[in-house]
Amino acid sequence: MDKPLKTPPPYAVASVDNALRIATMLQLEGPMTVTEVARRLGVATSTAHRLLAMLVYRDFAVQGPDRTYRVGPVLELAAHSQSATSRLRAAALPHLRRLVDLLDESVNLTVRTGETVRFIASVESTQTLRVGSREGMVFHAHRTTGGLLLLAELSPEELDSLYAGEWHGADAGTEAVPRDVGGRAALGDRPVLAELRTELDRVRRNGFAVNKGRSERGLVAVGVPVRGPDGTAIAGLSVSMPSVRYEKEQLPRLVATLRAAATALEQSLLAE
Repeated sequence: MDKPLKTPPPYAVASVDNALRIATMLQLEGPMTVTEVARRLGVATSTAHRLLAMLVYRDFAVQGPDRTYRVGPVLELAAHSQSATSRLRAAALPHLRRLVDLLDESVNLTVRTGETVRFIASVESTQTLRVGSREGMVFHAHRTTGGLLLLAELSPEELDSLYAGEWHGADAGTEAVPRDVGGRAALGDRPVLAELRTELDRVRRNGFAVNKGRSERGLVAVGVPVRGPDGTAIAGLSVSMPSVRYEKEQLPRLVATLRAAATALEQSLLAE
């Protein structure tokens, strides 16, 4: 049976979730103070300090002479340096915040690596019932709005090369498969490529993607591509909301608002 990829645990452990969110923030954003971490998580400074102390103990974080925290040996990744992803994220955040102000729904920016996408920036809605931050999370590309947008950029030959060889035939049925621990790990279902091609054709024609429950039950997301100077899509910009708040009549407004934000982000990248 084809199941959504991510399902929140029935008994979420807030302290674990907060520790993982801190690790992600340090990895994507660079050094942070205890006060900044506490503000972002909405917890007391003492709580943030205890979480950071445990991350330091396990080498997920280190504290510098200026008393800020940064990624430790376990998470050493140049995401906080001036990498292309880091610059993209920094340029996107003001536009994501404005989108949340306009739409009052959570928004995300994703990039693709192979058959997976990573959420490099998320800004949450202020509504009580909202889609939580996906920042730092990795999904199968065909399960997400941004992933569909980025896969739609591939030629038929590139799509076949990405999926068919490893997955034993271009039209293999959806099926759980084991993955190695290192990157494509445990993310596991394979799409029916004939159906995926049809979906990607629709995305190309429309210039946007709509995701109803692909990545998680009860969620709807709408997205548009963000393009680089050469016109190639470099990221997916999307808005996510509980399905109970989505109405089809909203789609033209959502797409227009997202396209305006994507254009503004593209101009910001050109101005750098």
